Amino acid sequence: MTDFLSRGSYPQTRLRRLRRAPWIRDLVTEHRLTASDLIWPLFVLDGQGRSEPVTSLPGVSRLSIDRLLEEVSKAVDMGIRLIALFPVTPPDLKTPDGDEALNGNNLICRATQAIRQRFGDKIGVMCDVALDPYTSHGQDGLVRDGYVVNDETVAVLCQQAVVQAQAGADMIAPSDMMDGRIGAIRQQLDAHGFQQVLIMSYAAKYASAYYGPFRDAVGSKSSLGSGDKKTYQMQPSASDEAMHEVALDLAEGADIVMVKPGMPYLDIVSRVKREFHVPTAVYQVSGEYAMLAAAAQNGWLDLRACVLESLLAFKRAGADMILTYYALQAAQWLSE
Repeated sequence: MTDFLSRGSYPQTRLRRLRRAPWIRDLVTEHRLTASDLIWPLFVLDGQGRSEPVTSLPGVSRLSIDRLLEEVSKAVDMGIRLIALFPVTPPDLKTPDGDEALNGNNLICRATQAIRQRFGDKIGVMCDVALDPYTSHGQDGLVRDGYVVNDETVAVLCQQAVVQAQAGADMIAPSDMMDGRIGAIRQQLDAHGFQQVLIMSYAAKYASAYYGPFRDAVGSKSSLGSGDKKTYQMQPSASDEAMHEVALDLAEGADIVMVKPGMPYLDIVSRVKREFHVPTAVYQVSGEYAMLAAAAQNGWLDLRACVLESLLAFKRAGADMILTYYALQAAQWLSE
């Protein structure tokens, strides 16, 4: 063996040659992360000049529309192409049937109109279609006799989607997981002249324990109480079922499909991309964000390195776009 090594013929293939210097690593890189891959979720608050930190999401705040516009301006400057809006509905406007969702002058509609007026087509606006920010019980749909009903909820979601499109939404994102809602929403959008409005379906959305900080941010956690969403969101053990959900949503007219949460479900992201070859999104949810933020605050990990590694992992798994609360920060890091 010593003579063999001394002759310099072992090994003939040395993969480390492709890692020797930054220039060659850049040339052979398989996946790249850019600011245009990122979608920034933002929480909208009523009032003026308001910025309320979300305790369970360090670095994230609920913003009044004027402050929101300031942040959107930063996103535009950094090359982020799409933002996702989520409303913080005042408790006195929450009702069992979530009627405020259908108000054409509600918070999310006013925020969408303000962004569209200020920025035009410089950035896209995605609006969430679900009732949980508006219901007093915190569920994503209408509750009848203790059960979240499907078809009656879908009828309301269709109205909500049209209202948001009328406000200027570029993309509608149904996150409720009701059966048949993509086809119904597509039909209603088209019937009202919104054929160009995109639908990003939360196609494989799991009943995950990672959503807690988000529910703090929009104020639905206290409304939901000890309840859960297991009768309509998928159970974490499911994999084949996710493919079924994606297939149904695509057949109903979804333009983009999403997997949520992200890191614990990279296998699902990979399967979706491999089996369907369609635009695929993944959501690095609030719990994932909070874990990285808390660990970094305690000095246990390098935030920048871990965030960028996590986002790149989504790309490697097959995601075309990533919803992340780190979007602006990551875009800044990538520009350096």
